[in-house]
Formats: sequence, C-alpha cells, structure tokens
Amino acid sequence: MKKTTLFLLAALVAVSGMAQVKIGKDFSLKIYGQVRTDIFYNSRANTESVDGLFYSYPKDKVLDANGNDINGSDNSNMYAVYSRMGFDFAGPMLGKAKTSAKIEFDFRGNGNDNLSALRLRHAYFHLDWGKNKLLVGQTSHPFFGEVSPQVLNLNTGSPFQPFGRAPQIRYRHNSGALQLQVAALWQSQFKSHGPTADDGTGKGNARNQYPHKNSNIPELALGLDYKANGWIIGAGIDVLSIVPRTKANVETLLDETSGETVTKTYKVDERLTTVSYEAHVKYTNEKLFFAAKSTLGSNFTHTSMMGGYAIKKQNATTGEREYTPFRNSSTWVNIVYGKKWKPGIFVGYIKNLGTADEMISTTVYGTGTNIDKLLSGTFELTYNVPHWKIGAEYTYTSAWYGTNDLKNGKVEDTHSVGNNRLVLSATYSF
Repeated sequence: MKKTTLFLLAALVAVSGMAQVKIGKDFSLKIYGQVRTDIFYNSRANTESVDGLFYSYPKDKVLDANGNDINGSDNSNMYAVYSRMGFDFAGPMLGKAKTSAKIEFDFRGNGNDNLSALRLRHAYFHLDWGKNKLLVGQTSHPFFGEVSPQVLNLNTGSPFQPFGRAPQIRYRHNSGALQLQVAALWQSQFKSHGPTADDGTGKGNARNQYPHKNSNIPELALGLDYKANGWIIGAGIDVLSIVPRTKANVETLLDETSGETVTKTYKVDERLTTVSYEAHVKYTNEKLFFAAKSTLGSNFTHTSMMGGYAIKKQNATTGEREYTPFRNSSTWVNIVYGKKWKPGIFVGYIKNLGTADEMISTTVYGTGTNIDKLLSGTFELTYNVPHWKIGAEYTYTSAWYGTNDLKNGKVEDTHSVGNNRLVLSATYSF
C-alpha cells in the first residue's frame, strides 16, 4: 500500500510540472507521456497493422465474378491506442558509471484483436562512463537510429524507413564528433517471416514461427556517425542469420496404381544469413529539419520493410532446403520547416532488386515480394505549441504489382495500384 501511494504521489507531482521526483535516497523518477487520437481515411484496402493505424502500402486488385475490385472499397476509423506513458529512472553511481533506466508502454497490444491492451515499447538500463555507454534491454533497432522522418502517420515512414524494437546489448563510444556503435540483437515483437509452425511443410507465410530464435546467433549491427553543427552523417551494416525450419514433412508415393502416400518427418539443418546496409544524413536548426536515408535490405522484414526469401534448392528425400533472399533498395527524403506552423513533405521510393539466386518455386516468405516498386508522397501541416501538436496529412502511395521471374526473383508484367490516405491527429504531451 505504501509503494502504491508513493507511486501515485510521484505521478501527480510529475504531471503538475515538476521535472523529477526523488524516490528514497538514491533514485529519482521522471514521468512523461502523451494522449494521442488519430482519425484516418483510405480510398482502398491496404497492407497494414493495428487495424489500419500502422499503414504500409495498398493491396493488389482482387476481382470478383463481375470484375469488380474487392480491395477497392474505402475505409476509415479513429483510435487513441497510441497514447503512451513512460518512466525515466536515475540511480546511484556504479563505480564511475552513471546509471539510469527506462520503461515505456502504449495501448496498441499485438495484432488487431487486442487493441487497447498494454504493450511494452522500451525497457532497458543504461550505464554511462562519459565517452563509453552501455545499454541492455529493449529499444529501437539501430537502423531506425537518430535519423527518422517527422510525419504524422504512426508508421514513421515505414516501409521506406526501418522500424522496430528489439531486445539488445548496445555499446557506444564517442570520440569528439565521431560515434561508434555496436549492437547484438534478438527478436521479440518484430519477427522475421518463416514457414507456418503447424506442419513444417513450409506452406503459408507467418511470423508465428521462430526462425531467429532457432538460429542461436544474435543479429549484429555496426554503425558510425559524425555529429557536428546540426549535422548527423553516418552509415551502418547489419548481419542477420535465421533458421527457417528444423523439420520437414515429405510425402512419399507408396503405390502408383492406388496413389497411396505416406508422410515422413525429417530433421533438417537450414540457415539463411543476410547482410543489409544503410546510409543517412540529417540537418536541423531552429526552424529547418532535413533528413534522408537509403537502405539496401536483404530479408529485412523484421524492421517492417519489404522483402523476404525464396527456395533455391531442396533435397528430394529429406525436404531440406537452401534459400535465397530478396533484396530491396529503399530511399526517403523528408523536409519540415517552421516553429509553430510546420509544413512538411516526405517522399519514399522502394525498388525490388530480386533474389540473389534462382528460385525453384513461387513459394516465398516475406512481404511485398510481388511488388516491383513502391512510391509514396506525403504533405502535412501541423500546429505546434507547448504540450500540443495538431495536424493533417495527405499521402498518396502507388504499388506496382506483378509476378516473380524464377530466374532472378524480379517482378515482371506489372500494373499499378494506388491509395489516397488522409490522417488527422491531435497529441497532448506531458
């Protein structure tokens, strides 16, 4: 009861305007958060999550018996599930290191069926020796980094911008204007695509499999930044190794006359290792925000980007496979200007570069693998005063769908599908 009373008192004091609250002798607490509401409208069905709040790109046409596009219907909704709260803790020294911790959550849950349920966003502790810093826990993926678009859409520029959070161990070293970062990551809420977990056949395409958990090798990311005079210029490299399956079910024909078959299950040893790259730049001053990023992603779907992998070889007896990744080039540019009234533009472009090797079938694991290119343009206007941000944003996105060439995975015989999206948003921050 005493701890509950102390927590409520700390929350009341923090919200009333005090920057930090002392907790006992060695700790202090800062409480922060936001109440956010979003209304959105789409002119057609889209690939999305959070029931449309997290928007990616328009779905392809699906024609009914009369030739009408089933995905051509418009849709809209309003949500407040991206309201959030966070707690920043400052603790006693650990040797020569300053100690701190963060816990932050929102109400979006997971998937579309449990909206308004609590979801962990950030949870980590941090040790700061000055030039050297160590973070352990869950936070944003290193490729999200300090350079991300200022847009109203909750996708933060995805799928053009890498987006996701992951449990990680991250080390940073600062030397003057240079910052070196090394991180080892594991997957939790944002997972790589894998075959369905129920039968091991590889039919289907789901994130409920554990392709990274079975790998036993953490994802590794390395980044280098130059920071000076309002500029951030840097680049990064990421290595991901996954195990798509640990077993395979293979049907064997017993009798050609009757067509009788038997299914045998084999333990398989499969692995796919990929390397992705990014480069970024950002400049900010009192009024201007300019940022751009280019990513060459190889099976980088766990960061909400397009891509995946396909089968390039398969053992006829055991069903064991070798895989080839889809590679996607993604670039975005974002410019925002002003202090109280801020107009902004965002342009993003993705090109599907195909697979590294020949595909032996059309079975693929990923998202957007049948899109040749994706182009999006956004204009927004926001009104900003202390504690408040109110704005409107219009986005047009066009996706060129087609079929994959088995020789190289590239998409051919394309046609374009477009979506108009309007977002109205209001945020009260404390």
